[in-house]
Amino acid sequence: MAKVVISKRVVDAAVASGKDVILWDEKLAGFGLKVTPSGRKVYLYRYRFSRPGQAARTAPTKYTIGPHGDITPDQARKRAQDLAALVANGVDPRQHEADLRAAQDRAKREADEQSRRETELAFSRMADIWLKYYEHERARRPSSVAQAKLVVENHLKPAFGNRPMPHIGRSDLQAVIDRIPLKQKAMRRTVFAYSSVLFGWAAKRDAIPRNPLFDMTKPPAPPARDRVLSDEEVARVWAAAAKLKKPWGPFYRIAILTGQRRDEVAKLHWSELDRAKATWTIPAARAKNGMAHIVPLSKPLVDELDALAPSVKGSDKLPPKWPKTGFVLTTNRRSAVSGFSKAKKLLDAAIEAERNIETNRGRYIQPQTPWRVHDLRRTVATGLQRLGVRFEVTEAVLNHVSGAKGGVAGVYQRHDWALEKRAALDAWAEFVGQLVTGSCEDDAAHSEAGA
Repeated sequence: MAKVVISKRVVDAAVASGKDVILWDEKLAGFGLKVTPSGRKVYLYRYRFSRPGQAARTAPTKYTIGPHGDITPDQARKRAQDLAALVANGVDPRQHEADLRAAQDRAKREADEQSRRETELAFSRMADIWLKYYEHERARRPSSVAQAKLVVENHLKPAFGNRPMPHIGRSDLQAVIDRIPLKQKAMRRTVFAYSSVLFGWAAKRDAIPRNPLFDMTKPPAPPARDRVLSDEEVARVWAAAAKLKKPWGPFYRIAILTGQRRDEVAKLHWSELDRAKATWTIPAARAKNGMAHIVPLSKPLVDELDALAPSVKGSDKLPPKWPKTGFVLTTNRRSAVSGFSKAKKLLDAAIEAERNIETNRGRYIQPQTPWRVHDLRRTVATGLQRLGVRFEVTEAVLNHVSGAKGGVAGVYQRHDWALEKRAALDAWAEFVGQLVTGSCEDDAAHSEAGA
């Protein structure tokens, strides 16, 4: 077998014969050029290799570097030198190449799996799964579900989109909270709370290593509200409500007479009312604490509902009949009333208009201090206490699970305070009526309802 210095000139000049012809390089042992009978020219490297503790192989191993044309003689020589270095370091080139291919295959599989996993763990997709889980895992209040959706749709999805959840860290979530104005303390707290529930759920599913909000500082809670409407303010709200179109006037008057929560009043259903027993039963699914609640109906409240009943009216001998289905407070007979902010502005405008009328008559009235619908609930609670109603009865009227109904007492004390609640709400309705007519007497003169 001829030995030459393999160069482009030598390779170009090499001709085929009836069998394979191999030209070995005289400078680099094992580096050669094979010319096949068809004229194809291929670079190769021949070596002997034995592992430690094994006898040297008697037959050399040939390694095909590649065909001429795809690579040049200089590139083939460089590759042969690299292969010679592997052999000199005790590495079998063929095994090395097999190991490389296996590593590449493994890396590709891992990359494909990571890509698939990250697609499946895209935040938007995971958040949608969580929202369904959150809504249906147990009987949650609609308001809580709505709040969770608001946090996801308005704050988290715009920030994270389809970013894989494992790639979302504490600083990313802190940035979301920091974008909420500092004055919106309640919203900052809400976003933190629902985000923590969402990422905690993902951690339990092994979608992420851990909940990134675990060590985050919780935003400060907004100051507790203590706004209670004065007697004069209650009378002004009642009078102004009469100037609002249905169903908003009745909405505010029902809230004043019962002290129940805004959404509980707004979604009042005829099926929850019993005129014969004068009761309103708020089902557990609609109550904030998940406990069914019976609200006694005072005479003024029954009259209010009579006026709202769209069906057959009563006569001198028979009382009005209330419907069995449908929302009590509705504008379209299909859904509960909504648009609380707009209605509150109309109510405030009516109160201010009446104040201006009184001012023009020479009677100055202090402008109404800002208040919220929930403040009516606190006002009722305070009013009942002023009327001498026992604390336990006030808690029962408001359906609070605290104080007298919490802890061990709540387990063993099963009295429902039905008669006391009715007496308390009747006394409160009478008191409100006196405020409206201006005939309210001194607090000390009121009977101790429910005592």
